[in-house]
Amino acid sequence: MGVLSTILDDWRRHGRSVTDAGFVSLAIYRYGHWAVGLKSPVLRWLATKPYGLMRLLILSITKVWIPPGTRIGKDFHIIHAEGPISIHPDVEIGDRCGIMHNVTIGTNMGQGVPVIGDDVFIGVNATVLGRIRVGNRVRIGANTAVSTNVPDDHIAVGSPAKIYPRLPLRTAPAAPKA
Repeated sequence: MGVLSTILDDWRRHGRSVTDAGFVSLAIYRYGHWAVGLKSPVLRWLATKPYGLMRLLILSITKVWIPPGTRIGKDFHIIHAEGPISIHPDVEIGDRCGIMHNVTIGTNMGQGVPVIGDDVFIGVNATVLGRIRVGNRVRIGANTAVSTNVPDDHIAVGSPAKIYPRLPLRTAPAAPKA
């Protein structure tokens, strides 16, 4: 899938609004990620110049910092980009993830950054720090500070985070008694 079709998908996911701060920030990231990845040094140099200018202008307005080195899967969603968001350049984020405003994902004053699985939601004011793995289908609550691994299908809440298994959406019906 090309960068333009990915940006178009992001636009649809963010309410088809070119003024949505989440969409604009994500579009600038997608362009920068594409530009930095160009094989030709001349084309890369030419493509990164407009990216640098757009990044400076948009960063000062939206306060959303997603460096081009960050690896973000498909269907990423910035929900309510009304406050600063900061993501470390080495972070890996899986598919279908959503983050709220005032989220920080990065280092914990040491080596390593988080690897975030698929279908993860990160709530308002959450921080995910250090060389940790956040599993698939994890929910991180508002105001949560995560600095330990979170297994698949769990919820992290509190500061420091406490990890709980997620309840199933519905339980299997009880077997009839004989």
